Parts: sequence; C-alpha cells; structure tokens
Amino acid sequence: MIANSMKPFLAGSSVIRAMFEEGKKMAKVYGEENVYDFSVGNPGLHPPKEVHDAIEYINNEMDPHVVHGYMANAGFESTRKAVAENLNRRFGKGKEIYSWEHIIMTVGAGSAINDIMKTVFDPGDKQVVFAPYFVEYANWARNYLAETIVVPPNEANGFEPDPEALKEALTPEVKLVIINNPNNPTGAIYSAETIQKIAEVLKEKEKEYGHTIYILSDEPYRELVYVDKEVPFIPDYYDDTIMAYSWSKSLSLPGERIGYVAVPDKAEGADEFIQAAIVANRVCGDTNAPGIMQLVVERCMDARVDIPYYEKNAKDLYDIVTKAGFKAIVPQGAFYLWIKSPVEDEKEFVSAAKDERILIVPGSAFACPGYVRASFCIANETIQRSAESFANLGKKYFG
Repeated sequence: MIANSMKPFLAGSSVIRAMFEEGKKMAKVYGEENVYDFSVGNPGLHPPKEVHDAIEYINNEMDPHVVHGYMANAGFESTRKAVAENLNRRFGKGKEIYSWEHIIMTVGAGSAINDIMKTVFDPGDKQVVFAPYFVEYANWARNYLAETIVVPPNEANGFEPDPEALKEALTPEVKLVIINNPNNPTGAIYSAETIQKIAEVLKEKEKEYGHTIYILSDEPYRELVYVDKEVPFIPDYYDDTIMAYSWSKSLSLPGERIGYVAVPDKAEGADEFIQAAIVANRVCGDTNAPGIMQLVVERCMDARVDIPYYEKNAKDLYDIVTKAGFKAIVPQGAFYLWIKSPVEDEKEFVSAAKDERILIVPGSAFACPGYVRASFCIANETIQRSAESFANLGKKYFG
C-alpha cells in the first residue's frame, strides 16, 4: 500500500510527461520524423562551446578530488562568488545587491524552489500562483503541507497577472507568491508596471498581516527573449524577492540539473533565510548540487544558447498555426506557443491533434482550460514538416 499522502500526486500526475511518453510510443509506430512532438520544453540545441571547453578543462586540469568530492551543502565558494558577481554586474546598477554567502547552488530550479518552500512554509500556510502556471508549483507546496491559491487567468491583458485579483486572493496564511517571467506556458513577459503594482499590493498586505510575504521569482527563461521588451528585475521593485534559477534553458542543460537560490542582501531576515535554505538543501535529500556542473557554469556565466534559433522557431510555428486558422499569442519569451482551442474542451482538440501526429499539452494542465501549449524548442525541420498536419487539423475545424 502506498501512503495516502501520495494519492493526490498520482491523481494530478503530469499531463506534460504523459504526452512526452506518448510521443515516444508514436515515434516507434510512425517513425520519429513523422511525429511532431511539441509537448515538453526539452531544449533541442547543443550547449554552447564554452560549456564543452569548461568540461574539458575541468576533467583534464583540475584535481578530481575537488571536482567529484563532497563540498559545503551550499556549493563551491568560487561558484557562488561567480553567481553573485554576475548578478551584481547585470542588475546591481553599480551596487552590490547579492553577497556570495546569499547564494546556494541547487539541483536545478526544482530543487531551488523546494528549498525555498521548505524554508518558508509551515503546515496550513498558503502560496499564490497566477494561472496559467507550471503544475509542479502546487505539487511541491503539498510536500510541505501548504495550500495553493490560484488567481484566474487575465486573458484581456495578454495573460499578465491582475494585481487587483491578487489583492482579493491574499489571506493572512499566504507566505509566498510565485512569479514566472517570461512565462511558461504563455510566453508572455510581464511588464514593469504589472510588477510594480504587485509589489505595492504585497507591501500593503505585509503591513496588514504583520509578516513577510516573499515573492518567489522563478527565472529559467530570463534570457530567452524575442521582442524588444525588458524582463523586469523583481528585486528592484520588491525587497523580499527570492530568486530560483536554472541553466536548463539558457545553456541547454536540463538533464544536468544545475541552478541556484539567490537571496538579496536587503531581503527581510536574509541571513537567517539563507542558513535555513542551506539546511533545507541538505534535508530535502540533495546534499549539494552536482560538483562538475557547478564548476562548468562558473566558467560560463555569460554564455548563451543560440537565441535567434529559438526566435525563428517561434515565428515559424506561429505562422504555421495561424495560417491553419488557429489563434495564438505571439511568444515574447520562453519557448512556448499558447494556442486558443477552437472548441470549448481543449482536450478534445488535443486528441484531434494527436490523430494528425501532433502532440500538444492541454491548458487545463496549467489551470487554464480552453488553450493548449506547444513547445517550439525542437528542430526547425520538425516545425516545417508539421505544417501539413496543422493545415489538415485546421480543415477539421474551419473547413
């Protein structure tokens, strides 16, 4: 018998992963080149040259006891210093906003978010997320017996969060508000004006409730921007912002599981928070982030994958989908196309797409039914080959 506490996780098991597995089965039947798998945000580009050079140097030149041995739970001091220096240079405007002691290297952004939640939540506490949102946020909060409040999607404003709806959703039990910008699944970039209004709401509620409400800024897509629009740096607007970052997207390293937690020096109780999060990193079972990958990213802070490649993919897929008759949101960042379902039940649309060997994810998996998500971080040739299937799918709905 499994634990009763696991049963809700089984009931809400990831639709995204299920579609990914379905794609592998279909590839065996129809041939991989004849299946158009837009299900998972699994980067299709090789890591940049700097990553390969760093791995070669580390393997050939560095002491293997250092590279592969145990270290402090928070990670290598040199890597934490490199992260802090990079953040300060890019966002500090001449000031030091992060000390290296306030950086924890983690097993990807998932581990970073769990460390933050473990640090913040007591049983019965709550977090707020903005629909559509990455489903694991709620699953991870459940690990710590915390509940999730979902703010409804703001379709009228391009799926940017609605600060007034946030204000209505907040209760004294809320300890955390999650912002994912650029956003998965919509590709929207939240404006500075929206972030400023959210910050004002939270500052007001912190005073009213008499306790800190942290923003958890989940930023794996920060560098993936395709429009002339700046991604706001949230600590500029709200001191109590804890960042979770991953190089899964910016360096095409999702399987290597490397990321960090960053706590601004001016955040409420920053020293105590970081010490608790370091312990959380250990007691959650990670012990420390992968050593070799810490040393790799330390040497690749300014390296990036081919952003123009993803930008072309975004444009090409948008053009193919809209030419077939469907409505979609122009991706501003991340690598997802958010498509309006032509029927009320988007799962029916997902099923019809599968008949054309197109794999997309229903919006209900992100608490936003009526839409579907298509990931375009795949080979451009696959996107081009999918055009006929999308055209056939469009004919089913639009003639």
